[in-house]
Amino acid sequence: MIRTIIKIDEETCTGCGLCVSACHEGAIEMVNGKARLIKDDYCDGLGDCLPACPTGAITFEQREAAPYDEEAVKARQQAKQTTTPLPCGCPGSQSKAIQRPVASAPAVSQVVVPMESQLMQWPVQIKLVPVNAPYFDGANLLVAADCAAYAHGDFHNQFMKNHITIIGCPKLDAGDYTEKLTAILSQNQIKSVKVVRMEVPCCGGIERAVIQALQQCGKMIPWQVVTLGADGRIVE
Repeated sequence: MIRTIIKIDEETCTGCGLCVSACHEGAIEMVNGKARLIKDDYCDGLGDCLPACPTGAITFEQREAAPYDEEAVKARQQAKQTTTPLPCGCPGSQSKAIQRPVASAPAVSQVVVPMESQLMQWPVQIKLVPVNAPYFDGANLLVAADCAAYAHGDFHNQFMKNHITIIGCPKLDAGDYTEKLTAILSQNQIKSVKVVRMEVPCCGGIERAVIQALQQCGKMIPWQVVTLGADGRIVE
């Protein structure tokens, strides 16, 4: 039958995984880092996924497609609730406890020195920082996933020290960071860029935005990416 169904442009898709979460029917999955409609009969054609896509990679089309199968969708949803988590890799869908060794209490005479913050500017959210803020000139820039500081115990000293820090979450923030980051890199004398992200796939959006900004800014800026596991360990 001819009906309205979604179409995903893989060239435009950044692999952020937001559409996977938005599709209640489970019609979309991540395949090789790209969103893909896995079965026509899982798609109801209502387009809940469209507003979730930050790059406009999802549109409607009229084409020959299997009719929407509500019973098959319900059966699949029930199966996923008892087996695998959502393929977007979001920590919220992969809930787990992290076991850590219990630290011994300090001796009574031992003085505990509070850790000092290494934050060098405010605000820190990518969407909020002014493009031409004076602290960007001559800065080593840290672009971090906002979960990273909670996962890594020594985040301030190991990553934020002597850096201007800006943070974001591609899964929760509307839109893409590429344009804003390109403007920051183009209009300021940035010495270096470090990306600290979590290992979940949806966090790849922040890494891709930085890479695209580096390509578009017209400058040769040293950069590196550090990936953290959910328990805070550096995995790569």
